[in-house]
Amino acid sequence: MVQRQRVVVIGGGFAGFTVVRTLSRIAKGAIEIVLINPTDYFLYLPLLPEVASGILDPRKVAVSLAGDHPGVRHLLATVDTVDTEARRVKCTDTEGNHRELGYDRLVVAVGSVNKLLPVPGVAEYAHGFRSIAEALYLRDHLIRQVELADASDDPEERRARCTFVVVGAGYTGTEVAAQGQLFTRDIRGRRPGLRGQPVRWILADVAPRILPELDERLSRTAHRTLSERGVEIRTGTSVAEATAEGVKLSDGEFVATRSLIWCVGVRPDPMVESLGLPTEKGRLLVDEYLRVPGHPEIFACGDAAAVPDLTRPGEYTAMTAQHASRQGKRAARNIAASYGHGELQPYKHHDLGFVVDLGGTGAAANPLGVPLSGMLAKAVTRGYHLLAIPRNRARIAGSWLLDLVVPRQTVQLNLVRGPAVPLTHATPEHPHGPGEDPPKKNASRKAGVASKAGASSRAGASSKAGNSSKADDSQKDRES
Repeated sequence: MVQRQRVVVIGGGFAGFTVVRTLSRIAKGAIEIVLINPTDYFLYLPLLPEVASGILDPRKVAVSLAGDHPGVRHLLATVDTVDTEARRVKCTDTEGNHRELGYDRLVVAVGSVNKLLPVPGVAEYAHGFRSIAEALYLRDHLIRQVELADASDDPEERRARCTFVVVGAGYTGTEVAAQGQLFTRDIRGRRPGLRGQPVRWILADVAPRILPELDERLSRTAHRTLSERGVEIRTGTSVAEATAEGVKLSDGEFVATRSLIWCVGVRPDPMVESLGLPTEKGRLLVDEYLRVPGHPEIFACGDAAAVPDLTRPGEYTAMTAQHASRQGKRAARNIAASYGHGELQPYKHHDLGFVVDLGGTGAAANPLGVPLSGMLAKAVTRGYHLLAIPRNRARIAGSWLLDLVVPRQTVQLNLVRGPAVPLTHATPEHPHGPGEDPPKKNASRKAGVASKAGASSRAGASSKAGNSSKADDSQKDRES
C-alpha cells in the first residue's frame, strides 16, 4: 500500500484556514492534510469589536475547523520546534502531551502576536485585543467599570471608572473605541445614578492621523464621526507610563482610568525566528511562489511571511487579512502544482479596498478605491464581512437585525479574568481557568514581547501600585 504524502499546516488563521480549505477541495483525499492549531476554530477577527460591545455572540465569529474541512486531520496543539532538515514537527497538545510527526510539505501560517513597546507599566496594566478571551474580558470589564462607578460616592473614582483609553488608532483600535464608546454610553443610560456623568473615551496614536492605512479622505471621515460622538482623538501622542491609577500620556497629561486597551499593532509570531531560516523583520522570507528559498518543500503565507509585493517592486505585502486569505489560496494551489496538479503561479494581488465599522450607522470604506461614508459605507462594510466569513452568515445578519430593535444585554459573565489574558501572553486564545496558574510573566515576555521591552523599564510603575487603597482596589478590579 502506497503511503499518502503529508502536508502539515501550522496555524488556523486567515492564511492557514484558507490553505487547508482550498487544498482539501483540490486534493479530494489524495494527500493527507494535517492542521496544527491551538483552537478548534478559525476566528474572524474583524468582527471581534462587536463581540466586545455585546452585538455578537462569540460563537458567531468562530468557524469550526472540523466542520469546514472534511478529510483534514486537526491537531489541537502548539508547535514547539521544527526540524527542517529531518522534516519533523514537534508539538504539545492542550493537555500537555508531546507529539511528533513528519511532513512532505510544510506551510508556516502562524500569524502574529501583540506588539509591546518599552513603556513602563503597560505589560502589567494593559490588555490586548486579539482573541475571543480578550474580547469577552473587555466586555465584562466595560460593564463592570460603569457598575462600580454607579456604586461609588467618590466623584474622582466615578470619573476614573468612566474613562477609557485605547492606544493605537489603526483598524482594531479605531473600531474598539467606536463600538466601546456607544456600548458604555448605553450602559450608563440604564443607570439613573449616573445621569449627567460623562463617559470619556480617548483614542491615542503616535501617527499624525487615525487610520493611517486608509486614504486621507476616509481618515478624516472617521475622525469627524468619532469626534462628533465625543471620542477624544489624540494624534501624535503615546503612552509614557501606565499605573494602577491611570495613564500618563507623552504630552504630560495624566489620565485617571482603570481601562487601558492596547491596540498598537502586531508582530510575527516568534515561532518563525526559531526555524533558523532567513527572515525580514521577523517574517519568513519567501519567493513570489510563497516558497522558502533553498527549501522548496516549505511554504509560508500571511503575517508570518515576507511576501514580495509584485504590485510594488522592492516592498513586501502588508500584514492584512485580505493578503493572508489570498496568499493561503495561492499557497494551496502551488502545493497542488508541486504534486503535478496545475502550474506554479506567483502571488500578485491589488488591494480591493478597506472597510472600517465606526459603530451605530457610521462606517468608512473604499471598495475598489471609491471612498464611501455614512449608511452606504455601513452597508458595504457589513456586506463585505458577510461575504468574507465562511460560515455563520445568517446568525450574524440576524444579530445585526435584532440589535436594531432589541436592547443589548449588559450582564457580566465573569468567564475570563484579567490574569488569564495578560498582554504578554503569546497565545491569548487560551485563557487560563480559575483552577489554573496564569502564565509566568518572564516566560511569556520572551515569547510574545518585542525585544526592547525590558523588565527594568516597568519597575517604577510597579512600585506605585501599592501606594494607596485606591490602587489596590483598582488592581483587584483588573484581575477580576
